[in-house]
Amino acid sequence: MALSDITKAIAKAETAAGRAPGSVRLIAVSKVQPLDRVEAVLNEGHRLFGENRVQEAAGKWPDFRARYDGVDLHLIGPLQSNKARQAMELFDAIHTLDRPKLAKAVARLAQEMGQCPDLMIQVNTGEEPQKAGVLPAEADAFVADARAMDLPVTGLMCIPPVEEEPSLHFALLAKIAERNGLKELSMGMSADFEAAVALGATYVRVGSAIFGERVTP
Repeated sequence: MALSDITKAIAKAETAAGRAPGSVRLIAVSKVQPLDRVEAVLNEGHRLFGENRVQEAAGKWPDFRARYDGVDLHLIGPLQSNKARQAMELFDAIHTLDRPKLAKAVARLAQEMGQCPDLMIQVNTGEEPQKAGVLPAEADAFVADARAMDLPVTGLMCIPPVEEEPSLHFALLAKIAERNGLKELSMGMSADFEAAVALGATYVRVGSAIFGERVTP
């Protein structure tokens, strides 16, 4: 599939779900992609991209931003506390606020820097021990704690377990967001974004379906 195919599929899913056109934004996941592929998508006019690693993004995006206006860059991979400052300088949004230590580090830096990217809390909806994220039972308290630190929490993010029906996890995430008054839902990837749109996603994260298979360095 190409970028145009994905955007058409998202529009079709919005219509099927009775949602307003343009209510779902496509994050083109450009992690581990050659620069020429990323530039081709930029040249098609797309401006919202997702990266998994701070260091990789720092080596890629300053140059692109110097040549393309309006780039909106989101961190969708895990963030180490010691990389928080660099991430906050580089990204417009961070989808992976997932633990108290990181929240405290971001809050301290936000006060020091006088600015903070939009933040989404990652929820481990499948309660998988190997996966990052706040457990569903602890999500409400974590949202409250982050707000008490004056952090700009706008929504939630999840990555469902591979072997489970993703819609169950999307529905759970939407329920947590609703009761906490959060508007943004970052959920749905190449294989399941239509289901995510049906259940309220405002951001879907699609990589290989746009760029082709990842190139591992």
